[in-house]
Order: sequence, then structure tokens, then C-alpha cells
Amino acid sequence: MLVFLRTDCPISNRYAPLIRRISAQYAGKARFWLVYLGKTATTEKIRRHETEYGYQLPALRDQQHALVAQAQAQVTPEVAVFDAHHRLIYHGRIDNWYEDLGHARPAATTHELDDAIQAALTGKAPPSSAPGVGCYISDTE
Repeated sequence: MLVFLRTDCPISNRYAPLIRRISAQYAGKARFWLVYLGKTATTEKIRRHETEYGYQLPALRDQQHALVAQAQAQVTPEVAVFDAHHRLIYHGRIDNWYEDLGHARPAATTHELDDAIQAALTGKAPPSSAPGVGCYISDTE
């Protein structure tokens, strides 16, 4: 599972506790990688971000957006879930906590990431991909 982040995206940063919780919940069952985007995401900035937000997951830097293209990611935070055969089965939002930029619900009412992980583990149908809300992924930095 890939979690697309930017160190400077406030919405990505607000999801850190949930990402940590879900990755711990599925430890040993699903593999998680943080994918940092942006040409300014230096190793030093990534390490500082991981420390500040309590991440203890492996991190990748996707400066050329190869993983972005493979996962069809458009904003951060977004996730990509692959099945046991390395097929992309879900890409999109983590949940529906954010309705739109600047408009968050008190709590999420859908949990697409959790549903997609369960589908990958059980071989059931994943949820439909849902667009994320966050910071747009672009090459202009």
C-alpha cells in the first residue's frame, strides 16, 4: 500500500495519526510505504517530517512521479492499494473526512482505505475509487 504525502500539505499532515493507526492495525498483513512527492522533498525534510508526525514506516521519494502515474494519484493524501498479484485495486481518498478543501466533517462516515485493505486481504471486491481532497500533485515547485 502506498500513501502519497507532501511535507507541506496540511491535509496530509492531519491524516498522520490515522495512517499510523491503520498501518499498525495491519502490521504483518499489509505492507505500507509513505511516498513523498515534490522536487523540494529532500532526505532531510522527509526525515524531519517523519519524526514530527511519528511515522515509523518505510519512505520513498517519487520525484519523477513514476509511482504517482502507476497509482493514478492526483492529490495528497491519497492511497493506492495493490492485491497479492501487485494489481492496483483501489486508489483515492483514505476516507470522507474532508468533503472539500477547508471543509472537514467531525468524523469520517466512510472508510475506503480500510475497506480496500480488507478486500485485498480477503479477495473480495474493493470499494470504488474515490477522488481525494488535498494538495494537488504537480511538477510546478
